[in-house]
Amino acid sequence: MNDFQAIADRVEIEALRGEFTDAAMMRDRPRLSSLFTPDGALRMPNIPVELVGREEIRAGGERLQSQWDFFVQTTHPGTIQIDGDTATGRAYIQELARTLDGRQGLNYAVYHDHYQRTEEGWRFAERVYEVRYLDTSPLAGTAPHAAQGSETDSADATAAPEPPASFAEPASAERLERVAAALRAGGFAAEVLDDAAAARTRIKDLLPEGASVLTGASETLRLSGIDEDINVGGRYDAIRPHVLDIDRATGADEIRRLVAGPDFVVNSVAAVTETGSLVLASGSGSQLPANAGGAGHAIWIVGAQKVVPDLGTALRRVEEHALPLENARAQAVYGMPSAVNRLLILNADSRPGRGTVLLLREAIGY
Repeated sequence: MNDFQAIADRVEIEALRGEFTDAAMMRDRPRLSSLFTPDGALRMPNIPVELVGREEIRAGGERLQSQWDFFVQTTHPGTIQIDGDTATGRAYIQELARTLDGRQGLNYAVYHDHYQRTEEGWRFAERVYEVRYLDTSPLAGTAPHAAQGSETDSADATAAPEPPASFAEPASAERLERVAAALRAGGFAAEVLDDAAAARTRIKDLLPEGASVLTGASETLRLSGIDEDINVGGRYDAIRPHVLDIDRATGADEIRRLVAGPDFVVNSVAAVTETGSLVLASGSGSQLPANAGGAGHAIWIVGAQKVVPDLGTALRRVEEHALPLENARAQAVYGMPSAVNRLLILNADSRPGRGTVLLLREAIGY
């Protein structure tokens, strides 16, 4: 390879790294994913995130970026070693970020890169993100949302997301597949099934006979028959019947221990976002520890009407749709109102495969 070609390759690879930062800053997820080879990988062990293939990278980027209040990334030039149609290199990163749930900090990191020459030009075959310094002290500054750098970012920052036409309307097949891809990018197992009957059958494959199983207080489980299959059938060590037999005044600690760490928890959610987040709401919070990580495995059965674009819309669905329906049920059954006293948001699973989401093409529950 002549010197002019080597110089041109270095310039193009440096431009590729700059394009990555620009796409991240402008929240342009399709453009960011296009910078990778079709089977390229973005690995961030510190988060942890591992995304393989353009679709996972796009969906994973959407999930991560939906959590930002603001994010600033600066890329500094590093090394590039070219070997024919492949190359390796490092880029040095400085980042400031604050998420919507209040996490924030400053970090310095390194991208360890592998590049591939393609018909589209140089592309990332792999980027591995390594944090070298992290400071989580509160950031003093704020993001001037009214003066963002692109139409895409400005829309994300200033426009309230539009809710679906109805929170009871089932999502399309295309949206369900998009949700499934985003969930897989976050470490969840995800399957799209036709209906509750299919989920009822699938549950029997996923739950080993004799396993201790906690079912959540879920209309989806009740209406589908899954609650009865688990708690009445005798196939499993069902936790809920044990709990109901314990005197709540004297056995509160025993109940707490039983529900916190079963082999499996089976439940539904109040909403699932297209960026791959699960949102659960509770009045007492008693069932949330098992869902959050206390149970060895978790299975969530989710009706198609629970799909929403993002976390903001998910929280609106909880307050505007699920709570009024649950409140009416609680009044009829218990003679007292319900409330959203606890919220659990699962953005990713640090133990890939622990959680399985069964997305249904039909609406069930609320």
